Amino acid sequence: MTLTITLEPASALPAHRQIYEAWRRGILSGRFESGHRLPSTRELAATLAVSRGTVTQAYEQLLSEGYLQAAHGSGTFVCRELPERALRADARAGRRPKITRGVQLSRYGAGLQEDYPRYPADAGHVCFAQWGPDREGFPWPLWRRIVSRHSRRVSEELFDYSEDVQGFPPLREEIAAYVARSRAVHCTPDHVIIVNGSQQGLDLCGRLLFERGDTVAVENPGYPGALRTFAAYGAALQPVPIDQEGILCRHLSDAARVVYVTPSHQYPTGVSMSLNRRLELIAWTRKRPSVIIEDDYDSEYRYSGAPLPALQGLAEEVPVVYCGTFSKVMFPGLRIGYLIVPDSLIKVFRRAKRLADNFTPLLPQIALRNFIAEGHLERHIRRMRRLYGSRRTTLLEALQKHFGDDAAVEGEDAGMHAFVRLADKGLLDRAKRNKVQLRAAQPCYLEGDHRHRYLFGFSSLTEREIREGIHRLAR
Repeated sequence: MTLTITLEPASALPAHRQIYEAWRRGILSGRFESGHRLPSTRELAATLAVSRGTVTQAYEQLLSEGYLQAAHGSGTFVCRELPERALRADARAGRRPKITRGVQLSRYGAGLQEDYPRYPADAGHVCFAQWGPDREGFPWPLWRRIVSRHSRRVSEELFDYSEDVQGFPPLREEIAAYVARSRAVHCTPDHVIIVNGSQQGLDLCGRLLFERGDTVAVENPGYPGALRTFAAYGAALQPVPIDQEGILCRHLSDAARVVYVTPSHQYPTGVSMSLNRRLELIAWTRKRPSVIIEDDYDSEYRYSGAPLPALQGLAEEVPVVYCGTFSKVMFPGLRIGYLIVPDSLIKVFRRAKRLADNFTPLLPQIALRNFIAEGHLERHIRRMRRLYGSRRTTLLEALQKHFGDDAAVEGEDAGMHAFVRLADKGLLDRAKRNKVQLRAAQPCYLEGDHRHRYLFGFSSLTEREIREGIHRLAR
């Protein structure tokens, strides 16, 4: 790194003094730390188009004042210990925090008043506040072999810009076949758009499907990631209550431009929308200029009975944007999700995706395509379904053992977390004292007081950790 110096010919200061002051300010401001190597006098003189003697004179002044030190045969360096008196003076005079004029934000930016909460696991705690996939259960050696197989092939396609903004065509073919088999979704590869996780998919929906001030109907309680995204784009969120069959369609506003639902495993309650309710929602939408966003975030994990087909597969002449992800079934760092959009929306979603980030990285897409095509994904899901089902059973048994009927588990036998109503006023205090991390469900509600409802993640905990955590809560 070199110091940018601009010599002013009209300045009253001679050139050697300007060079001296530039280096001195850089050292005292902290830009050049102790031990930083300076360019040679010959090199700097050539850069500044001055005589070598001019630079030498500046360096000698800095050496004599203790800012620089010379090492024979190695060069000139910033001193390890600077002159304290000058340093303190310059710190008072020149290193005050700069006050930058405020910038007027857009309405979107002004609406972002708080960070999206994260729930990191603390050391020594039992963390029910997370429910990511079990990392030890993933076939990492197999995944590494697939990635390595393709990364060894240095090709222009792999490391250049991609013209396939919708995603790697063979992966889109595999996804279309996969959702047809597992979720009865009707689509072709042309309807599939690869996105960087389902959150980007929701963000694109927020940009394209409603205007600021339009009504967007959401489940209450609902997924905070969707609620915050839509609110940031100016949606007038309409909280719609749910019951044991899903969203209550009779409460939907006729003005709703968008209806956002999680029908397979409602977030956070775990309720599965009944077939009658699905047909009712489709009939409601058919009579209005509305679109349904179906977020199918973890439908792979159902532990009893067969899952109902996706809303998208049941809908006829009704626009449904289907949103899926591989973060829950594989690992979050993969950052590959997908949207399945109606014919009328393919072009506009493709254009918006191009403007958002050009394209999703190609190597993970190619590896994922092989992982699905060779049958590894569905085998992995079967293994994890058995594992998570056993962990959910362990959680329910532990809650029953320690809390009895005071702990009411709601929702279907599915997913990676349980929705628990636990009216124990001392629960959060005991959790904090006994090193248990809980996640309250209150942020999922747009209205009402639901302080005694909690989300218990179990997928990333062993059965022993689950029992220990519930024991600590009851202790």
